[in-house]
Amino acid sequence: MIRPMLGAVSAAVMGMATQGLAQNVETGGELFQHYCATCHGIDATGYGPMAGVLVVQPTDLTKLTGADGEFPVARVVARIDGQDPLVSHGSPMPVYGPFFKGQDATLKTPAGQPILTSQPIVDLVAFLKTLQGG
Repeated sequence: MIRPMLGAVSAAVMGMATQGLAQNVETGGELFQHYCATCHGIDATGYGPMAGVLVVQPTDLTKLTGADGEFPVARVVARIDGQDPLVSHGSPMPVYGPFFKGQDATLKTPAGQPILTSQPIVDLVAFLKTLQGG
């Protein structure tokens, strides 16, 4: 009796965790323009209007994919959500980090490792992936 119940609970939990896999590139683009373009630029190359006053210059987000052809999902998520903070002008990047909390969602690394994050970050990652190769 316990095993079937545990199986049903596990299936339900896995179902909830995978619900956040839906990525919305359009929403990610809108979030980027609203929250990221000020530093990273409209074209995401690192030349936004605030770049000149930052101690650490913004990354060219069109060149995140490595020589191996893999987009660094875990590193990008950690930078956006503040787990891997970057102090660029007296405060950690991202300035809007609290906005990206809540709305639990998951996405997977190229190796298949799930990452628990938020839906806005899932959408931003989807958008950033479309910029690669520029």
